[in-house]
Amino acid sequence: MKHKAGSTLLTTNKLGVITETDQHYLEAVKAFARLTYESVYVIDYTNMSFEYVSDNPLFLCGYMAEEVLQLGYEFYFRQVPPQDLELLAQLNEAGFEFYAQLPVGERKLYSITYDFNLNHKNGKQVLINHKLTPLFLTPEGKMWKSMCVVSLSRQQAAGNVRIYKQGSDELWELLPGKKRWQRSVKPALTERELEVLRLHAQGFSIDQIAEKLFVAPDTVKYYRRRIFERLEVSNVMDALSYAVGSKLI
Repeated sequence: MKHKAGSTLLTTNKLGVITETDQHYLEAVKAFARLTYESVYVIDYTNMSFEYVSDNPLFLCGYMAEEVLQLGYEFYFRQVPPQDLELLAQLNEAGFEFYAQLPVGERKLYSITYDFNLNHKNGKQVLINHKLTPLFLTPEGKMWKSMCVVSLSRQQAAGNVRIYKQGSDELWELLPGKKRWQRSVKPALTERELEVLRLHAQGFSIDQIAEKLFVAPDTVKYYRRRIFERLEVSNVMDALSYAVGSKLI
């Protein structure tokens, strides 16, 4: 789709000329990409380009990694549907406003996660989860380069914008349709609840978990209900997704 020259995707964090850094760090990024099914790419905000795009297919929408690398931000304007592109513009503006209020020395501790749709070249649409964290900052503390990780979303709709701080239980959620962040605290699970969740992740049934924990199956069901209530989800898959994404396990 055609995009406006003044889109906040292009202007909110625009930087001037910056002396390039050593490119050896990209070897670590490439090594990480080889170890995960997730798509990995690096944004350079000096010219709104992609510095690296992995060949993991999820993010590519049917293109080759080299093609997406050449497209840079134009890739979003081509492959993201209009309503989700507007979402990206809003969260981009709100996110950088949030970021500008943080102490410079803490800015690398923060990451943002959200969900949006991508249009594949074959005409199908897929909902992805997108995580972004700073790699390099300018001397003034503005985001220079960031690393992004893309996985299949476990949500049913776009949005779900959250900011996390490494080593903290705090999180901030972007209120839908607004540029205002609501602070909250990650839900806590007991050690036994975490144990039940980890065993579910290994594929064990309720009866098998009960046998391993030396409790009755009804007790396992009770722990499951408690987990669902604490995480505000309705099934084990969503509970695992939330727990992993929030670094509870």
